Amino acid sequence: MQIDEPTEKRLLDCTGFFCPLPVVKTKLALESMKSGEVLKVTADDPGAKKDFPAWCSATGNGLIRTEERDGTFVFYIRKK
Repeated sequence: MQIDEPTEKRLLDCTGFFCPLPVVKTKLALESMKSGEVLKVTADDPGAKKDFPAWCSATGNGLIRTEERDGTFVFYIRKK
């Protein structure tokens, strides 16, 4: 069974930013997107690993995939 890769509509690079800026920038980016579109966010703040799942749960946006690559976290978020 093949798992489809999420196809992002937009990329947001939040590397170098620390809490709360990655989540704030993500919120602002999603405001200009349509419901169902996917935003790919990269961040290197260790707190992002907990912040993004909690924020998505609280806002109703879908965290559809999380990856970690050499200290950088990658989040795929589907706008509600």
